[in-house]
Amino acid sequence: MLSQNTLNPVYPLPPVISRTGKNFDIILVSAEYWDDHPLSPVGMIARVLDAKGFSVGMIEKPETEMDFTKLGSPKLFFGVTSGSMDSLVNNYTPLKKSRRDKPDMPDRALIVYCNALRRDFKGCKIVIGGIEASLRRFAHYDYWDNDIRRSIAYDCRADVLVYGNGEKQIVKLAERARDGKDMKGVAGTCIIAKKVPEDFQLIPSFEEIKASKEKFCEMQAAFSITENLAQEYENNFLLQYRYPDYTTEYLDWLYSLNFSRSMHSKSKLKMAQFSVVTHRGCIGECSFCSLALHQGSKIISRSEDSIIAEIEKLTKHPEFKGYIDDLGGPSANMYGMDCMGCDGKCMGCFKLDKSHERLINLMKRARDVEGIKKVFVRSGIRYDLAMSSEDYIRELSEHHVSGTLKIAPEHVSEKVLALMNKDNESLGDFIHLFTALNKDTKQSLRYYFMIGHPGDDEAEVLALAEKVKELKNVEHFQLFTPTPMTASTCMYWTGINPYNMEKVKVIYDYNTKKKMKTMMMRAVKAR
Repeated sequence: MLSQNTLNPVYPLPPVISRTGKNFDIILVSAEYWDDHPLSPVGMIARVLDAKGFSVGMIEKPETEMDFTKLGSPKLFFGVTSGSMDSLVNNYTPLKKSRRDKPDMPDRALIVYCNALRRDFKGCKIVIGGIEASLRRFAHYDYWDNDIRRSIAYDCRADVLVYGNGEKQIVKLAERARDGKDMKGVAGTCIIAKKVPEDFQLIPSFEEIKASKEKFCEMQAAFSITENLAQEYENNFLLQYRYPDYTTEYLDWLYSLNFSRSMHSKSKLKMAQFSVVTHRGCIGECSFCSLALHQGSKIISRSEDSIIAEIEKLTKHPEFKGYIDDLGGPSANMYGMDCMGCDGKCMGCFKLDKSHERLINLMKRARDVEGIKKVFVRSGIRYDLAMSSEDYIRELSEHHVSGTLKIAPEHVSEKVLALMNKDNESLGDFIHLFTALNKDTKQSLRYYFMIGHPGDDEAEVLALAEKVKELKNVEHFQLFTPTPMTASTCMYWTGINPYNMEKVKVIYDYNTKKKMKTMMMRAVKAR
């Protein structure tokens, strides 16, 4: 198990034996630094395995053969991840320029790491996971190649691919490996097989989607985490086993684990050291986001008592100064909007509880915890949902905002917004209400926009630029980056909306993209 200092049972020092020694059950290899923190992908997996009695070795950002071999061979398997980001998104801008002089992880990190392990440890078992594996688990359009690539499971020669949040999967795989059982068939994983089981749905094959953009759209429309799916390759099949059920009780257990919240000196999470996750999943289903195909399109909220217990524990942390960095999830105000059991789209469901009552109660309880000075909400909110509850917006404004509140209208064009699956009808009303509630403060809204999405063009960006000139705090806008598994990426590659098969205008020319970016930059500066 992970070595700990037992002098402080509430906040042990971070495990140190995991970076040295030999004879571990599982060795985790990560393209990101390891933080003993629930927001660190490799940190969460390490803690879960430790809690279940497995010894864990950790290799961070390996480069040399010595880096890969220093812990020896694991008893069970290597677990390999690029971390919280796809390595190519991490390394390159939407215009394919390097983000830094020296990349902080190799391009296609999973493939690089797995090939190194295959070289140094013949016959070793390899499990891949994290966002890079999850995004690329089926055949996909790769923006950087501008071509179709096969499932990353093939290029990594992985024994098992874990998709989505992998806590349940990694424990089941470890238990099977420990007991000498086959690791195939675990819910929430993908494997390569010679045959397709009876209860699997075939989606268009690798060859079909390479040859036909209509078939690519058919594949996109068939993606689901609630179904067993199979995709044919030349001599075999990529099998996806449906996602396991994550529950409130399970999330409560996960976030109760004894994380020290110790950060690496170069960690990307330093501004979130004392953040608290309230829920998983997202009901927004924005076309440019694939979260529903990783965490699910239903909300799974932690219990209030679990969250309050975590906050109370944070007040005892030696570095805690009284401030919760963020209380939220993919959209902070989706907490408590758990599915009531229907199979439709949550946003338009009459059963969806939009009252925010559970969330308001949680926020009040959180700020009343002894030792808490302020509980910030920095993860952004869905203002269209927030308009259902003036009480929520008031609670948020009066107690949980510091200067600005993030919202993401994304665009002002009805055509582009429809393709994004976004609705901005309530934007003006939300701005008016927030402004009225904050008239005696200096608090304001911070807006995020996206340009270059399918359906966008210079005329649409010009209209957006004019709108931006009217707004304060346009903190950020981004150029659309096609990433695997999203409907927007499908539109970008095919020029077709996969849900109605209508043609979509797409800007591919880089000079035009640069002009659109320049128009927005001038508008932001002209405010």
